[in-house]
Amino acid sequence: MNIEIKTFKDLDTSTLYDILQLRSRVFVVEQNCVYQDIDGQDKEALHIIYKKEDKLVAYTRCFAPGVYFKEASIGRVVVTPKERNNNYGHQIMKTSVAAILTHYNTQEIKLSAQKYLEKFYNSHGFFKTGEGYLEDGIPHISMVNKTP
Repeated sequence: MNIEIKTFKDLDTSTLYDILQLRSRVFVVEQNCVYQDIDGQDKEALHIIYKKEDKLVAYTRCFAPGVYFKEASIGRVVVTPKERNNNYGHQIMKTSVAAILTHYNTQEIKLSAQKYLEKFYNSHGFFKTGEGYLEDGIPHISMVNKTP
């Protein structure tokens, strides 16, 4: 497993293409959700990339406090469909939380989670705050974590 943590300017075009292709495959096609994935925020993000044998298998993007939410945040958590039973989602969440602590020196992290993944995020110390809401037609909840 190769783990890369990069700013937008450090992404090569091939890696960026793979990231956008995976996000589109899962969030637009698989989830049948037409939305603006390329939202102008990638330039501000720290990109967490997991590759297996040079193939992208998992990805997140992380933000400093005040960029996306008041708190630091993790978003676009995605694992390629054929690799979902290999624990990469759990691994990349641990790496993302650690990256936020290292790069942004904060312990408070917020995410906008798809409701069906609440237990997954609970297992990483994230807990629901407030009421659920629809985002791009998909039920979501706000979740916050204070890392130890």
